[in-house]
Amino acid sequence: MQPLAADEPTVVGPYRLLGRLGSGGMGRVYLGRSAGGRTVAVKIVHPHFALDEEFRARFRREVEAARRVGGAWTAPVLDADPEAAVPWVATAYAAGPSLAAAVADAGALPAHTVRALGAGLAEALAAVHALGLVHRDVKPSNVLLTLDGPLLIDFGIARATDGTASLTSSGVSIGSPGYMSPEQILGKGVTGAADVFSLGAVLAYAATGEPPFPGDSSAALLYKVVHEQPELGGMGGDLREVAEACLTKDAAARPAPEEVARRLAPDGAARLVTGGWLPGTLVEQVSRGAVQLLNLETTESAPSGPVGFTGP
Repeated sequence: MQPLAADEPTVVGPYRLLGRLGSGGMGRVYLGRSAGGRTVAVKIVHPHFALDEEFRARFRREVEAARRVGGAWTAPVLDADPEAAVPWVATAYAAGPSLAAAVADAGALPAHTVRALGAGLAEALAAVHALGLVHRDVKPSNVLLTLDGPLLIDFGIARATDGTASLTSSGVSIGSPGYMSPEQILGKGVTGAADVFSLGAVLAYAATGEPPFPGDSSAALLYKVVHEQPELGGMGGDLREVAEACLTKDAAARPAPEEVARRLAPDGAARLVTGGWLPGTLVEQVSRGAVQLLNLETTESAPSGPVGFTGP
């Protein structure tokens, strides 16, 4: 987490901002607290998007969709103001590093961690798809590793699968190279199967420490996803079988999220998580970060160093 710059807001809606967690194509994410002391992650869209009425309409629709997602393994939307001068949305804050940060710091995760990760994310996707939504951007930076299990975050480019949410906005990314499905890249119809492909890529990344479609440019990544087979390294056993099934080029041949969850955790992801799912080094990191968060008062500046966890 980084301290707020002089030109950044200190208050958004009812939330006092404590520091900047990160930024992306659509906006910046801040750590905030309500007057009652609840800690949240507040995403504020980039100001130039706020001037685009088409974007506002899409943002409004997607906030409404995200509010419907409230099952296990997702970070619920708590508050939002799509009509503000600069639109924003607040979600529950989760103490834990992103999968991307965890792997970058310590490499591949143990098999039992990957199994629980995949089962939890599959259950999350099953709930999302049951609402008629498609996440469209399942990737390592959109997965948080908390003591209570994995969380799928950032439904900022989710789409309803019916024709009522087909608005698009020029220049807004519709996914992430290397984790997008072939049909997303080719501009074909996108269904929940696209999320399953991305889930397979995320599992491969977690298990091997490397993306299944490596490349040094977006063009190379996109080409490999469409035309080449994934590189799964030393991934073995049923984890490899599940990843391969998810990464099938043919969307219709991929397993449903419910099947992925059953194959990885027949008794449910919660059973795997309850038994202790994170390696000791990550448990220590999350615990240390949680203590720092408790010590962070709304009246003082955010620390300049990393706190050890992130938000959506």
